[in-house]
Amino acid sequence: MGIVDVVKTLAQVPTLLKLKKGMTPRPMDTKDCIGARVEVNAANLANQTAILFEGQEVTWGELNALANRYANYLTSAGVARGDTVSLIMENRIEFMALVIGLNKIGVTAALINTNLRGRPLTHCIAVTESKKCIVGAELAQAVKDVQADLSLDPNQDYFVVPDPTGGAVAGEGDLDLDALSQAASTANPAATAHTTLGETALYIFTSGTTGLPKAAVLSNRRSLMSADMAAKAGFKCTPADRIYVCLPLYHATGLMVGTFAGISGGAGMFIRRKFSASKFLPEVRAHNCTCLIYIGELCRYLTNTQAQPDDHKNPLRAMMGNGMRPDIWMNFKNRYGVKRITEFYGSSEGNVAFANLMNKDCTVGMTSSPIALVQYNVHDDEIVRDNQGRCIEVQPGEAGLLLGKITEDTVFEGYTDPEATEKKILRNALEDGDAWFNTGDLMRTVDVGFNLGYDHYQFVDRVGDTFRWKSENVSTNEVGEIINGFDQVKFCNIYGVDVPGADGKAGMAAINLEEGVDNFDLAAFSRYVQDNLPAYAVPVFLRIQSAIDVTGTFKMVKGDLRKESYNIDQYSDPAFVMRSGEQVYSALDAEYVQQIRNGQAGY
Repeated sequence: MGIVDVVKTLAQVPTLLKLKKGMTPRPMDTKDCIGARVEVNAANLANQTAILFEGQEVTWGELNALANRYANYLTSAGVARGDTVSLIMENRIEFMALVIGLNKIGVTAALINTNLRGRPLTHCIAVTESKKCIVGAELAQAVKDVQADLSLDPNQDYFVVPDPTGGAVAGEGDLDLDALSQAASTANPAATAHTTLGETALYIFTSGTTGLPKAAVLSNRRSLMSADMAAKAGFKCTPADRIYVCLPLYHATGLMVGTFAGISGGAGMFIRRKFSASKFLPEVRAHNCTCLIYIGELCRYLTNTQAQPDDHKNPLRAMMGNGMRPDIWMNFKNRYGVKRITEFYGSSEGNVAFANLMNKDCTVGMTSSPIALVQYNVHDDEIVRDNQGRCIEVQPGEAGLLLGKITEDTVFEGYTDPEATEKKILRNALEDGDAWFNTGDLMRTVDVGFNLGYDHYQFVDRVGDTFRWKSENVSTNEVGEIINGFDQVKFCNIYGVDVPGADGKAGMAAINLEEGVDNFDLAAFSRYVQDNLPAYAVPVFLRIQSAIDVTGTFKMVKGDLRKESYNIDQYSDPAFVMRSGEQVYSALDAEYVQQIRNGQAGY
């Protein structure tokens, strides 16, 4: 342990003390909400830029006025406290104004993934019992396609918001929200002063890789705690800062940890409709962005771009996000010259969160929530219990299933579906009468040197993303990190597939090659995985894809890949196999697939 590490850690003490005081949960009947925070900024920072977006610039005063206009008009249209309104719109100023405006009048905004179509879209609008639906003109057709499957009145319950910079306008017969609200008051609604922490601010949908999305319930208290934590202890931002936001705002990371942190700290925001690796640094420099909200895969995209000798010459000083894997952490930090990386762990619905507030490397940091790491059998996909049916806590440094204790201060707000909520709760886990939120994630403690007595943790894997092969547990993330290090591989998606007659699931890698790679060097790749992975972790099958399928938050989709597995009659992508007893991949053909299906391939 070096003196520099001790000094750097001690420097975090004032922030930790301030955060501990600020993060103490306030009573649910306390009057406060994100809409009220915007009103404060409008009063104190009226002429300071709040949002930059595609050539548009709005001040805090202008943003507050637009939010008020929407809120006051929707009130006159019959929307009332306790109602839910679905919001389907790409990242833009109007999206933020609507989230703020709905919050001001005590209305829950159901934030719909902009990629949804058909049945999943219908499900998300219906499951939240939305009274109205507000859609960006750029996505209006997707909603029109499902109106017949919804109970909303097509003549009065759907509002369209034109897209000024994208060129999309309201169609003939559409209820144009901008036009209808032109005459509405821009004064702060009286309702905002009565909005409490206990009221539901948002429904944010899980972005899981299988099944229909579930609507996670987020209260004003939860929203503000996330915002304040990010602003005060993550970014440490002030009105002098500007946050670069390119993640989808229908997801908690981009919205609550990104834009809500800007609102909490009074920092300006540069908002992008979608992420662009080529435009990232030019925009950061041109608009003096000092903070970045990230997802790990976004950082991987940036790391895989051609490095330039001046990449570190930019105004970024702090970044906050999740999913930054150890294989790219130091490379990214050094290349772009970022001094502070506040990796955090959490989920839209979870009651526990971790944050790397001490600025240690390769850790999700610490938590003040009561937690337990318990033994988990990844092969049988079940919790290990003792002879009394209790969970068994792991030893320090061992990977275990993370549980968050449900208490008055660490509430599990759950989903709109009570049955889905109950499925995530473990009762009588360690003692009679206790209740714990099952995160579904494996974590472990890590040694980060001098840590002021706080345990630090590292994300290991998502349960279900770990599989067992040849009596060994294989971590998809760990294998993926190694394979991504091969110079011809841009990204890979690792998953386990069933092989008849074999022990567990065989590893399979869907690989996206670097641009310009026309001939994948199977011999070199074979040597690489043999040299860098234990034998049981070497993928048995390879599938070369032109692109890796990801969700809106850059989570790799595995569901369809697992189903298709090595069945080459179901896809046209090139596929390869490391046959039993061999150490070099060869083309996978129909004859060998049949041997595998018959349990005759020797695995």
